[in-house]
Amino acid sequence: MPERETDAQTRQRKAAERDALEYPYLDPAIPGEAIEVAAGVFWTRIPMPMALDHINVYLLADDDGWYLVDTGLNTDESRHCWRTLAQRYFPQQPLKGIICTHFHYDHAGLASWLMKEFNAPLYMTHGEYFTMRALASANTTIKEDAQRAFFQHTGMPEDRFQKMLNSHRRDPFMPEFPPSFIRLRDGDSLTVGGRQWQVVIGEGHSPEHACLYCESDRILLAGDQVLPGISSNVLVSDVEPEADPLSLWLKSLDRLRTLSADALVLPAHGLVFKGLHTRVDQLHAHHQRQLEVLMGPARKGEQFTAWEAMSWLFPRELKSIELMLALGETLAHLSYLCRTDRLDRHRDSAGLDRYRAQ
Repeated sequence: MPERETDAQTRQRKAAERDALEYPYLDPAIPGEAIEVAAGVFWTRIPMPMALDHINVYLLADDDGWYLVDTGLNTDESRHCWRTLAQRYFPQQPLKGIICTHFHYDHAGLASWLMKEFNAPLYMTHGEYFTMRALASANTTIKEDAQRAFFQHTGMPEDRFQKMLNSHRRDPFMPEFPPSFIRLRDGDSLTVGGRQWQVVIGEGHSPEHACLYCESDRILLAGDQVLPGISSNVLVSDVEPEADPLSLWLKSLDRLRTLSADALVLPAHGLVFKGLHTRVDQLHAHHQRQLEVLMGPARKGEQFTAWEAMSWLFPRELKSIELMLALGETLAHLSYLCRTDRLDRHRDSAGLDRYRAQ
C-alpha cells in the first residue's frame, strides 16, 4: 500500500485550506429564497437527493427581465423551487435566458422544462450541448459490450460491473434533451443588468465548460470549474478511453488564475468565497498528491491495474455511481502519468491494462 495521508492529517489539511479562503456569506438561503451577493446577482440552492445534497444556482437581474445560471436536477422539487423563485423575485418579468455552464444533469437537467415553462432560450457551449443531446437520445440503448470491455481492461470484476450497469439503468434523473440552443464561445460577452460577463471556457471536468467573469466587479460564476471544498471529478470514460482530461483540467485552472485574485467566486457547490488564486493552488496540490500516491508502487517496481490503484486513491467502500467516478478519476491520473512519461501501460495476455514505471 503506498503512503498517503492519515485521516487526521487529511482533516488538518482541509481545515487549513478552508481557513485560507474567505466566505462572505456563511448561511446559504433556504430553497425558494435567495441572497443578493452583488447588485442584481442572487444566490440560492436547489436540493438534490444524493450525497452532494445541493446545487448552487444564480439569478441575474436585467433591465427588463432576468437570467438564470444552472438548473438543478430533473425533479418535482427543483421545478417547485424555480416557480417559487420566479414568483418571489421576478413577478411579471420574463425569463430572458437559461445559461448552463455544462451538460451534467444537476446543471442542465431542467433546461428543457425551463425553456417550455418560461418560454426562454438556452445558452450553452457547442461541446456541452451536443454531449448532453447525444447522451439523452441514446439513453434507452446502453452500449453494454463497449462499456464491459472498457471496464474489464481496468481489472473491474464482472459482478461489480453488472451491479454498476444495473444502477445506471435505474437512473431517475435523465432528462429529455432541449431542442435548440444559443452558442457560447470562449471570449464572448453577455450584457446583463449593465454588466459585461465574459465567457471563459474550461476543460477536463466536462468538454467545454463555460464560466462567466465580470472583470469590472470581479465576480466569477464558476460552475464546477473551481469549488471551495472539493475537487470536481476529472475522469476517463469508455466514450474517450485515450483522453488526458487531467492535463486539460490543470491548464484550465491556470487560466482561471489569470483572473483577479480577490474575485468573488460563485461556485456550483459549497459556499460563495474569495481567494481564487489560493484555491487554484490548493487544487493543483491535491492532484499532485494523488499522482504521488500512484507513483509510490511504481517506484518500487510493482505493476498494477487501474482497479488496484483506485483503492489507493479512494480507500473506502464505494456505491455504484461513486465507483464509476472513482475509477474514471484514477484512470485520468494514470493517463496523465503515462503522457508525461512517468508510467508505461501495457495489456497482458488476460486483457488487463497494467501500469509500471517508465
